[in-house]
Amino acid sequence: MAVVETVPASPRDGVGKGSARQARRDGQVPAVIYGNKEEPVLLTLERRVLIKELDNPQFFIQLIDVEVDGAKHRVLPRDVQFHPVSDTPMHVDFLRFDPKRKISANVPVVFEGEDESPGLKSGGVLNIVRYEVEVLCTADNIPLELILQLAGLDVGDSMHASAVTLPTGVEFAITDRDFTIATIAAPTIAVEPAAGEEGEEGEEGEGAEATGDSAEDGGDGDKG
Repeated sequence: MAVVETVPASPRDGVGKGSARQARRDGQVPAVIYGNKEEPVLLTLERRVLIKELDNPQFFIQLIDVEVDGAKHRVLPRDVQFHPVSDTPMHVDFLRFDPKRKISANVPVVFEGEDESPGLKSGGVLNIVRYEVEVLCTADNIPLELILQLAGLDVGDSMHASAVTLPTGVEFAITDRDFTIATIAAPTIAVEPAAGEEGEEGEEGEGAEATGDSAEDGGDGDKG
């Protein structure tokens, strides 16, 4: 398993909105550690530290050690609430690590072999149906990415779950079908008006105007 990063935190004594607001004013983000039928641990993280962690695209699929008063809690980030206007983090939920418990996780799909795909080289378009795929496994066995090979694929080909090689102990959350992850579609060609169509419409319009003029002239003649 990869090296687990340690994130410092402070205990949070107060409970309720007032305590949480004060923590945010002090540049802290309220958080909680829960799970494994143990008492929740209330804590705060420095906002700048959390924002740096959130820059990691694998934040939600990597275990971290949250250190509070010298004690380390191995956890998996499960949810971050953001302010609806400023988009700053407001609260974090951490799940305690259980080596025997399988959890669900969304893992990003990485496509390789674009240069070896006849379909893409001829102008085809990679149509991604799922940028992430939900898997089930223990928290210490979550793959950081799922690789899908495009080499040899042509326009009209589809890539399904069965094309992905999963690590031992990892399974797809969807098991009742071989779901589609991506397809290679034909390039879209803009349809332009055929030559002469616009001219014909113009001639018809001119003819109509001429007919109208003749009718008006004829009308004047009758009056005379």
